[in-house]
Amino acid sequence: MPTDTSYRTDALIAEDIDAYLAQHQNKSMLRFITCGSVDDGKSTLIGRLLYDSKMIFEDQLAALESDSKRVGTQGQEIDFALLVDGLAAEREQGITIDVAYRFFATEKRKFIVADCPGHEQYTRNMVTGASTADLAVILIDARKGVLTQTRRHSFLCHKLGIRNLVLAVNKMDLVGYDQAQFDAIVADYAHFAESIGIEGFTAIPISGFKGDNITLLSADTPWYSGPTLVDHLETVEISAAGDADGPFRMPVQWVNRPNLDFRGFSGLIAAGSLKPGDSLRSLPSGKTSKVKSIVTMDGDLDHAIAGQSVTVCLEDEIDCSRGDVLATADAPPEVADQFESTIVWMDDEPMVVGRAYWLKLGSQTVSVTVAEPKYEIDVNSMEHLAAKTLHLNQIGVAEITTDRRVVFEPYAENRALGGFILVDKITNHTVGAGMIHFSLRRSQNVHWQATDITRAHHAALKNQTPRVLWFTGLSGSGKSTIANQVEKKLALMNRHTFLLDGDNVRHGLNKDLGFTESDRIENIRRIGEVAKLMTDAGLIVLTAFISPFRADRQLVRDMMDDGEFIEIHVDTPLEVAEARDVKGLYKKAREGKLKNFTGIDSPYEAPEDPEIRVNTVEMTPEEAADFIISKILPLK
Repeated sequence: MPTDTSYRTDALIAEDIDAYLAQHQNKSMLRFITCGSVDDGKSTLIGRLLYDSKMIFEDQLAALESDSKRVGTQGQEIDFALLVDGLAAEREQGITIDVAYRFFATEKRKFIVADCPGHEQYTRNMVTGASTADLAVILIDARKGVLTQTRRHSFLCHKLGIRNLVLAVNKMDLVGYDQAQFDAIVADYAHFAESIGIEGFTAIPISGFKGDNITLLSADTPWYSGPTLVDHLETVEISAAGDADGPFRMPVQWVNRPNLDFRGFSGLIAAGSLKPGDSLRSLPSGKTSKVKSIVTMDGDLDHAIAGQSVTVCLEDEIDCSRGDVLATADAPPEVADQFESTIVWMDDEPMVVGRAYWLKLGSQTVSVTVAEPKYEIDVNSMEHLAAKTLHLNQIGVAEITTDRRVVFEPYAENRALGGFILVDKITNHTVGAGMIHFSLRRSQNVHWQATDITRAHHAALKNQTPRVLWFTGLSGSGKSTIANQVEKKLALMNRHTFLLDGDNVRHGLNKDLGFTESDRIENIRRIGEVAKLMTDAGLIVLTAFISPFRADRQLVRDMMDDGEFIEIHVDTPLEVAEARDVKGLYKKAREGKLKNFTGIDSPYEAPEDPEIRVNTVEMTPEEAADFIISKILPLK
């Protein structure tokens, strides 16, 4: 369809576009990625595919020829990589930084290809591209052979569930089309592939620059009798995003309720098929109903399959909302809150064991904590290495615990319900990606026991609304003193309270914890759980802890009902707190005798928007307590 359009009318161009779209509408779609080490020729290969499939307009070709001359390509008439390397930084450096997506089509199939960066520091970008791919083209420079990044990308492709792999040994023209070199590389890769569980791959000798074995078999490789790359891409059998023959799965993205006469559940079918009359189960509630109709913008459907976006209307009004999963009633997925998973860490800051992150799985978003990794995986040797945490681009296996039960299936069975991302609660940055292996048995054996006396009943008996008054601030800021004053005033008001003090709990409940970052996180998590139990008993709980990290205070806030957690920042400048030094801790920290001390060699993240802020330079403890009482009234 691309052609010189300078003499065409708008109407004729529109006719060509309509005819082109109609021609390709019913073709199957293959999503694939190109990956491998730096400068293996990934962008050049994709540019060649676009060029050979005639997906370049005349004006684009002219601009490409001009850019090729400007950047200099060692005599090459066209630098095909410039079709893909769209960022100025990439063109200047001659490398791919971001994932670039391109569309092209042949007579047999449509394609979306992701060009993934080869540099190790951009491995996280490669994971993004691979997460939706059906096939991976792993390029190897024929001069260099199998490299570390080749192994890393292959391992990630395998872990991400890509079962169709093409080993494209590129730049064969630079080694004189030597069959022995090709065979040696294939044998080396096959040995590695077997060690990580890759059951098979298709090896093709190519030259992205010359076009050898891309669309036509090359006369320079008479010893190769396999398919060209395009032939393989056109004919390879692919499984859909979900198995149309398997049980039905649809994460609910939206409850569609435009009026009182219509209620439907909208989402993308992740697996299976659906028709009116089918019995479905909503998870995690477990409620069942039958399909009344399948609604789309183009009208109701008699049948829907994996990959389609639909609105499902049920015969009954059952408990179902965004984040829930509609599934075949007699073959539902699992529900659990503890899992073993593989995690790829994607943030510059290392993973913090015990810290709460957001976990996004399908349309579900929950709070999650990650345990210390069982091991880190060395992508070269596949050796399991001891690890305390994970750093940028490291891959490890760790247990994760969510704050409530989520609907899932192992990633190997269902990408949509087995793959997740981790998001930092403070920065909202995506910090990791993971694949669930299985739920932990203990999560299946422990169930919540319902009781007849509710937290509302406990609160009514005490004639008060449960609260958590969370005092945070530097050591020596006056947290414990002010919290004690507040509790005394509440006692005079006949309120039922309990004060949890940072030093006191370390004599018992938390005596096994030190003062490392992970220990501080666990210290606050335990206090949060205790405070939650006390509010269930109807108490007003006061806590006096440095609690230096915003994410950990947010973790406790998320445990409570809306409005129940009141953050009180006892705002005292470091120099004032240090001058008080009532426990002599600052002096020890300055002398190096006390490590990980907040404000000295460990950070304090002050609240950004606390419910109450008191300044102990301007207020006495008595005045601060009166101010806090005035802010939390009425208590009923």
